[in-house]
Amino acid sequence: MARPRRSTQPPPPLLNLLVLLGFLLLVHHVPSAAPQSFIGINYGDLADNLPPPSSTARLLKSTTIAKVRLYRTDPAVVSAFAGTGISLLLGAANGDIPNFASSPSAAAAWVASHLPASSSSPAINGISVDNEVLFADDPTLAAQLVPALQNVYDALPPNSSIKVSTVNAMDVLASSDPPSSGAFKPGLAAALDPLLAFLSKTGSPFLVNPYPYFAYQDDPRPDTLAFCLFQPNAGRPDAGSGLTYTSMFDSQVDAVRAALDAKGYKDVEIVVAETGWPHSGGADEAGASVENARAFVSGLVSHLRSLVGTPRMPGKSVDTYLFAVYDEDLKPGKASEKSFGLFQTTLTETYPTGLMRNGTAGLAPALSPKPAPPATPQVTPTPPVQPGAAATAAAPSRHTRSAAESSRTVVSALHLFACFGFMALLA
Repeated sequence: MARPRRSTQPPPPLLNLLVLLGFLLLVHHVPSAAPQSFIGINYGDLADNLPPPSSTARLLKSTTIAKVRLYRTDPAVVSAFAGTGISLLLGAANGDIPNFASSPSAAAAWVASHLPASSSSPAINGISVDNEVLFADDPTLAAQLVPALQNVYDALPPNSSIKVSTVNAMDVLASSDPPSSGAFKPGLAAALDPLLAFLSKTGSPFLVNPYPYFAYQDDPRPDTLAFCLFQPNAGRPDAGSGLTYTSMFDSQVDAVRAALDAKGYKDVEIVVAETGWPHSGGADEAGASVENARAFVSGLVSHLRSLVGTPRMPGKSVDTYLFAVYDEDLKPGKASEKSFGLFQTTLTETYPTGLMRNGTAGLAPALSPKPAPPATPQVTPTPPVQPGAAATAAAPSRHTRSAAESSRTVVSALHLFACFGFMALLA
């Protein structure tokens, strides 16, 4: 008996359109499960309860994080990331600056001993010499910074793509609000001008630490919390540029961009070396809570993934290192300084971030997040934003999906949609 012939009639145009739409949506959502070059994280070690580096490397491999910044370059930590596909931003301490500046051989020895020689070793994307040295207790370090950077750069292998820079605090700016007014402090010109010239000459980025959390502490306007947490808000117009800002993160980054442009360094890219939000703090630390940390980090991750960029730099996400992998209980200062960890030492998320692949919560059974300190009227004020904004920052309930879970559900539905459509085309 002859097999029935398949119809040669073309499928209805509407079906073609629906299948194409489903395919495009599926492709749009899939990258969130893969490492994204613009999302990194800081790996600090000022704690006495951290898991082994190999466990941390395995944890981060299970996320979409593509880069890790190290404050100290421990060979055991570096080797732990071999084979993970995660690149490293190595750190040299402030105390190394005098030796590097005065001795090219000392800089060369450091580079030789810290850059992995094996092809199986993790990739190194940059070296950061010092952290916020322009405000260090030793005022002589600032004048030695650029000679130190130059000697480290000169010690790199020929044709190396490794960038050499230094991390700066937002305090280098004399003004940042509105963003178009961004300008560096004139008193830092003796140190900053040679630094910017070095970065431009070598193609290295300006590393900076914008923290909307600290801006929130200093900005009492009623809508500031929503502005900082990527929640709905009216936006803040910048009369100088004609742009409107809906997040503090974009506002801070563009203020740095304005300052660099004003100096004539439009070619120097910005990399956010640190940004984060504490999930716990003292009674006098407004806004330090699990709910706000979750809102900020998940909002920032979504913002970066959108590739929208900032109002002044549209169409490209700035490379951003979140702070930090774990809490650091040995750090000095207020309670919030110890409480920026996105992950617990049990290798589970402190709160849903949207960074885990496939919507998982970590490498071990999820634990309840650390409780926030007792609420006071000052800790988490309710901003006057649109209804539903508060729900964005609220703690998850049994009926609330995390961003990662929602993304996973959408992807699964799109898989089914595309499959059924494809089968219909073949029918």
